[in-house]
Amino acid sequence: MTKTEVLALIPARGGSKGIPRKNIRLFAGYPLIAYSIAAGLQAETVTRTIVTTDDAEIAEIARNYGAETPFMRPVELAQDHTTDLPVFQHALAWLEEHENYHPEVIVHLRPTTPVRPPELVDQAVRLLMTHPEADSERGITPARDTPYKMWMVEAEVRPIKPLLTAPGMAESYNAPRQTLPVIYQHTGLIDAVRPAIILEHNSMTGNIILPLIFDPAYAADLDTPRDWAQAEESILRQRPKMVWPGTPRRSMPENIRLLILDFDGVLTDNRVWVDQDGREMVAANRSDSLGISRLRQAGVPTVVISMETNPVVAARCRKMNIACIQGENDKATALKKLLAERQVEAREAIFLGNDVNDLPCFPLVGWAVAVADALPEVAQRADFILRRSGGHAAVRELCDLILAQEIKAG
Repeated sequence: MTKTEVLALIPARGGSKGIPRKNIRLFAGYPLIAYSIAAGLQAETVTRTIVTTDDAEIAEIARNYGAETPFMRPVELAQDHTTDLPVFQHALAWLEEHENYHPEVIVHLRPTTPVRPPELVDQAVRLLMTHPEADSERGITPARDTPYKMWMVEAEVRPIKPLLTAPGMAESYNAPRQTLPVIYQHTGLIDAVRPAIILEHNSMTGNIILPLIFDPAYAADLDTPRDWAQAEESILRQRPKMVWPGTPRRSMPENIRLLILDFDGVLTDNRVWVDQDGREMVAANRSDSLGISRLRQAGVPTVVISMETNPVVAARCRKMNIACIQGENDKATALKKLLAERQVEAREAIFLGNDVNDLPCFPLVGWAVAVADALPEVAQRADFILRRSGGHAAVRELCDLILAQEIKAG
């Protein structure tokens, strides 16, 4: 049997205003658009994943993450007021003219809704395919606010009117929320539509629209910097089951026996002061010292592995009463030796780093963590990204996370 041709189409223009360059800005370590591309590529039912954009840089990044960019979108279809319909009509017309390509289902994946359950795209496609009478499917979630308690204002001096009135309720705006009908909202997380609806009926939905209801926890829509910060914090802290562009991130080990730290850029802010005699000084955060001390009292020792051979590294480690391994150009070998000497299993160790020379250590431990200002390639491969930057109590933040888990487990 021939597999149903399903096209995942991702619209991503270059001129975003609320968050400049939003579609390729790093979100939890990856360009935002990479999450929607991954959703298309990882779906069993999707046969092609295409990005429609007017921006050469977005197109290049999209290709790097596995999407196709067979055409560039005309500038006139990449304006603030441009709706989805002409963008999708252009894409389908181009594919028909240049490739004689005719998909049976179009999946609309918006980059601004990156937090998707792994099975969502396949659910949407299969729902539409098993209901030939339907024109489209829309992903919806229970609304946070009920419209039965909303009001219309015609003028400041005139009486307000309820937006909706629930059947059988004279004053639904005074009723308890739980007695009101459940209302759902469309967040743009997932849509599926038949091409004929777009091309022949000039609509993105048609008249018969099936619902695909999903958990509100996945309803993040990134329109403002605040939306961005909240969504990023949520996926890093709560770790929802979601489509991920790279290697799946691991959870903090239940049993932790050793914390390993890089020094520069982790216990410091990566800057160094040098006097006329070549003596170096760095700035450290006292809060880190207290966190390490509390962690040691809980039975979890800390060790620093640094490429530098510098008295300042040794002095700071002595002050914090932690072991220090210096002058190691091959951190991975030093880490393996350390784990063997201390008889610590890899899954029982945590490594915190910030730069590319830390990357070989990440797969050798149970949990790889990056400071907030780590290099992008480090953030991409870390299991967890801290909120604080190196030298600004990032180590304390990690110690507190470990201690919180220890207390919970105890």
